Amino acid sequence: MLTKEEISFFNENSYLRMKAVYSPDEVDAMSRELDHVIENFVTPSKGWQGPWRKDSQYLSADEESKTMLAGIKELQHFSPAWAHAILNQRLAASIADLIGPEVELQQVTLHAKGPEYGAPFPMHQDYPFYPHEDDRFIDALVHVDAGTEENGCIKFLPGSHQLGPLKHLRNGSHHLPTEQYPIEDAVSVPADAGDVVLFSINTIHGSAVNRTKEWRRLVRLGYRNPRNKQLGGQAFGRPGIMVHGVRPKVEGVEINPYGLWPRPAATP
Repeated sequence: MLTKEEISFFNENSYLRMKAVYSPDEVDAMSRELDHVIENFVTPSKGWQGPWRKDSQYLSADEESKTMLAGIKELQHFSPAWAHAILNQRLAASIADLIGPEVELQQVTLHAKGPEYGAPFPMHQDYPFYPHEDDRFIDALVHVDAGTEENGCIKFLPGSHQLGPLKHLRNGSHHLPTEQYPIEDAVSVPADAGDVVLFSINTIHGSAVNRTKEWRRLVRLGYRNPRNKQLGGQAFGRPGIMVHGVRPKVEGVEINPYGLWPRPAATP
């Protein structure tokens, strides 16, 4: 599904914007059902915590106390529109072009920045949150709303995946030292509703405050090659839906109702 030029761009820069992956009708259904989930199942918070929040490149003193972020995992358990979204075949085939013919869903996470004071994210890699043995892992950011400079679009350090997993600060949320990795050095990647932005588990990224009067809703779909074993973190020990190819037999990994672990011994 990806052209040679797109694959080359991703391999060099560690991110790629895919335009119009979802149709306007699909985005409308995803938007409506997402609003229902947020209204009925989500309690907004101030967002990621830690000393980085006092860094003026992210938040002023006034903004720090007002930030808002809504998050929830596994939207496919709440909404048929999102169950369809994770199986989008253009998306799945494109990810297969980057990490191999088999593609497994690892996790789904909503990141919705509230109006006017939508919480920012410090520069970080996603590796610390769900570490894997290798880099055959792609995060796909599904834009339910357009991402702009004003509402806190995603920003990347091009080529940073080549650094491999880095040591993160763990005071509050996992993040990189703000003085060493300022968000001003990152490249903004605006996108329209229905677009998807792909990036590596090792790509350094972050985002600024949403200062518009509307929510900025973004959903991260995490995909891996099932041969890439997870080492810990979020959704560890849990098999995911195969979205491209057929699950291979992986030594030491058994698929069963209890997750990616040997079955427990029978109780006498």
